[in-house]
Amino acid sequence: MSNETSLFFDEATINVRSGDGGHGLVSFRREKFVPRGGPAGGNGGKGGDVILRADKSLNTLLAFKHQVHFKAEHGGRGGSTNKQGKTGADCVVPVPAGTAVFLRETDELIADLIHDGQEAVIARGGRGGRGNAAFKSSTNQAPRVAERGEPGEELWLRLELKLIADVGTVGVPNAGKSTLLSVVSRAKPRIADYPFTTLTPNLGVVVVDHRDFVLADIPGLIEGAHAGSGLGHQFLRHIERTRMVIHLLNGFSPDPIGDYDAINAELELFNPLLADKPQIVALNKIDLPEVAEQWPRIENELKARGVVEPMAISALTGEGVQTLLRRVVAMLDELPEPVSLDDEPVIYRPEIDEDFFEIEREGTERTPGLARWRVSGVRIERAAAMTDWDYYESGLRFQRILDVMGISKALEKAGVEEGDTVAIGSTELVWGDQE
Repeated sequence: MSNETSLFFDEATINVRSGDGGHGLVSFRREKFVPRGGPAGGNGGKGGDVILRADKSLNTLLAFKHQVHFKAEHGGRGGSTNKQGKTGADCVVPVPAGTAVFLRETDELIADLIHDGQEAVIARGGRGGRGNAAFKSSTNQAPRVAERGEPGEELWLRLELKLIADVGTVGVPNAGKSTLLSVVSRAKPRIADYPFTTLTPNLGVVVVDHRDFVLADIPGLIEGAHAGSGLGHQFLRHIERTRMVIHLLNGFSPDPIGDYDAINAELELFNPLLADKPQIVALNKIDLPEVAEQWPRIENELKARGVVEPMAISALTGEGVQTLLRRVVAMLDELPEPVSLDDEPVIYRPEIDEDFFEIEREGTERTPGLARWRVSGVRIERAAAMTDWDYYESGLRFQRILDVMGISKALEKAGVEEGDTVAIGSTELVWGDQE
């Protein structure tokens, strides 16, 4: 791998784990002059969240090559005399602005962090379990029941960085995009006279008549890029957030017009919105006599395709470059301002009906005691995980939850029999006569 590629990482896979909630406590007052002290077990503290935060000072995902696992702190256990357990510290993970976050297993987009300082709570810390003081009632003055803390979430994520630039340059390999970027900004992309010199996108700040804009040199596209040929998908996504495009043609190509058509087709096939972005089309290498000779014909063919004022430049000598940049600034001024997403939600995961549950019979045995059932659902799995099975009253409370949620009747309707195993999350219960 070249030095350049090793310095730019636009994809990474990480593992995040939020903190478990602290356990609630079973405790009773035992002061000298309070012979019948009531319940005084405190609640556990909430586990820490894992938060991804956009940081404009970062421009690659290189840090995640060296650190993959990120964990928040667990909540503290509840204390006696109604003391609340300590809240676990959050784990804040800085990522470059422009990072999209996907679930690795399903490839579902769950967050998109565009602006500096934007945050997304990716994994929420578990709730703290309630101590026995929370279960005191008029009919149960001395409850011996407490909840365990809710387990935190663990997720494998795929991070994808999309460059955020005002203008992106596109074209076939060796069209001169890197040369153009190097002469109009302080960026130092790798430049050589062979295809695919640029293996990674480069950013540069261009200053024109006291105005500035960010220019992205997107690596050269080839036919089939939309389908992933070469490094197509990795490169095309960086154009999505640019406001406009400089379409640079290689004047020394055997067929510059064919290149122009092929690149636009790739943009259209990858994302129709890319083909609709405003373009300035410029033929590069006009300093070469054979290119200058062909320019009138190429200009006419571009105009026949609807291109308004195609340009001819030489990125190497600077001919026509300032005129090109001034046209870019003028076009940016005419374009509508990009919509600010600061106040919009950056989390895209849909709300889940926590009361929904499913029952599935595992295996085919019908002999009592051998059948196994699986109950799945957010609320019931949380309740099972937070039940402290060391206390008899906790078991009775869980049975009431099964009844109230309608799970007991649903199991009986499905055919559960005494002695069957009922699995809920990581908890396994033996179904018995509840009367």
